Amino acid sequence: MGKLKKLVGDTAIYGLSSIIGRFLNYLLVPLYTYKIAAESGGYGVVTNIYAYTALILVVLTFGMETTFFRFANKEGVNPLKAFSTSLFSVGGVSLLFVLLCTVFTVVFPVLPNALGYANHPEYIEMMAIVVAIDAFQAILFAYLRYQKRSGKFAALKLLFIFLNIGLNLFIFLLAPSLYESHPSLMGWYDPGYQVGYIFVVNLICTSLITFCFLPELKNLSNGYDGKLMKEMWKYTWPLLIFGIIGIMNQVADKICYRFIVPGREGDTQLGIYGACVKIAMIMAMITQAFRYAYEPFVFGENREEAKKSKEMQAKVMKYFVIFTLLAFVAVMAYMDVLKFIISRGYWEGLDAVPIVMMAEIFMGIYFNLSFWYKLIDKTYWGAIISAIGCAMLLTINFVFVPRFGYMACAWAGFAGYGICMVLSYILGQKYNPVPYKLMPIFGYFVLAVGIFFASKYLREFLYPESAVMAIIVNTLLLLVYVGVVSYNERALVKGVWAGVKRKIFKR
Repeated sequence: MGKLKKLVGDTAIYGLSSIIGRFLNYLLVPLYTYKIAAESGGYGVVTNIYAYTALILVVLTFGMETTFFRFANKEGVNPLKAFSTSLFSVGGVSLLFVLLCTVFTVVFPVLPNALGYANHPEYIEMMAIVVAIDAFQAILFAYLRYQKRSGKFAALKLLFIFLNIGLNLFIFLLAPSLYESHPSLMGWYDPGYQVGYIFVVNLICTSLITFCFLPELKNLSNGYDGKLMKEMWKYTWPLLIFGIIGIMNQVADKICYRFIVPGREGDTQLGIYGACVKIAMIMAMITQAFRYAYEPFVFGENREEAKKSKEMQAKVMKYFVIFTLLAFVAVMAYMDVLKFIISRGYWEGLDAVPIVMMAEIFMGIYFNLSFWYKLIDKTYWGAIISAIGCAMLLTINFVFVPRFGYMACAWAGFAGYGICMVLSYILGQKYNPVPYKLMPIFGYFVLAVGIFFASKYLREFLYPESAVMAIIVNTLLLLVYVGVVSYNERALVKGVWAGVKRKIFKR
C-alpha cells in the first residue's frame, strides 16, 4: 500500500504540472480561435504542423525514454552510463535531422513544397528545430523521472507554459496595440503573421528551457558506450515502430486531412476539429501524468515478487478506469461551460469531443496493458498490435472522411485504440497474465456511458434551450457516478480519507 501511495503521490505531482499546464495552455485556445477566424484556416495550419512535430518527436526519441528506464534498472548496467549513452544517441540523431531539414527547406525547398507550405518555408524550419530540442529534452526529463525528482520536472514544465502563454499574450493582445500607437518601436511586427508567431514563440520558450538542464548535462562526462547502445537498440527498435504507429493513431487524421480535403476548405475543417478536440485533451493530461509516474514504478517493481506486482497492476488498472471515466462524465456534464474555451465559429465540431475522449481512455488502458510485453522483452508485439490499430484508423480516414468529414477522424481513433486495447489484453493474458477485474471495469463503463446518453436525451426532449437546467441535471448525474463508485470502492475511499485526516491532524 505504501508503494501505491508513492505512485499516487508522484502521479499527483506530474498530474498537477500537466493539468495546470494544459489548463493554462487552454488560455491559448480561446486566444487563437478568437483571433484566428475559423474560415481563414489558420488554426488548421497550426493543428497540421503540430501533428507533424508529434510524429517526428517519436522518431527522434526512438523509444529511448522507456529503454533508458529498462536499462537503468537492469543488473550490471551503470544507470549514469545508460543515461549519457541515451542522451548522446538522441542528441546526435536530432542534430542530423535539423541539418537535413535545413538543406531541404532552405537550400532545396523540397519539404515546404511537398507539405503545402511553399509560401511559408520558415514554418518547417522553426518546428524542425523545436522538435529536435524537444527530443533531446525528453531524455533529460526521463532522467528526472528516474531520479524521482518530480518537483523539478513539474517546475520546468510549468516554466515553459508560463513563458509560452506570456509571449503569446504579448503577441496577440499587446503587440497589435503597440503597433498602432508606437509603430517606430514595432517595426518587426507584422499583424498578418499570426500563425507564424505561434511557432516563433514555441522556438524561443523551448530553447530557454534547455539551459535549466545544465546540472544534468554534466552527466554527459560518463560518455557513450557503443556496446551498451547495441543492447539498447535491440530493445528499443520495436518500441520505435510501436511509437511511430502509436503516434500515427493520434495524429494521422490531422496529417492526412489536408491531402484528403485539400485547399482552404480542408484547413478550415481541420481547424474546427483541432480546436474542439482540445476540450477532450483533459483525458490526455490524465493518461500522460499517469504514464510519467507509472512507467518507472513498474520497471522498478519488476525485481520484486511477480505475483504481488501483477496484483498491483490489476488494482491500478481499475482505479485508472474509474478516474478517467469520472473525467469523461464531468467534461460531458459541463460542456455548456467548457465550450466557451473556443470561439462560436468552431462549435459545430463539439459532437466529436465525447468520441475523442473515449478514444483517449482506450489509449490509456492500452498503455496499462502494454507492460506485459515490455517486462518480458518482447516489445515487437507492441509494434504488431499498434500496426493493426493504425491500419484500421487510416482505412476509416481515407474511406469516410470525404463523406463525413472530421467526425470520421474521431470514430477512426475510437476504433483504432479499441482494437489495440482488445488485442493487447488477449495476448497479454496468454504470455504474461495479470488478474484484471473485468466485471467492475465493464460495469463502470456501462454506468458512465449510460449517464452520458441520459444527459444527452434528457436535454434534447425536456429542456433543449436551457443550459442552466442541463448543468443542474448533469451535476446530479455526475453525483450518481461518484456515489456508485464510492459505495463499490468503500475500502479505497476509506483509506484515502483516513490518509487525508492524518495529514491534516499532523499539521
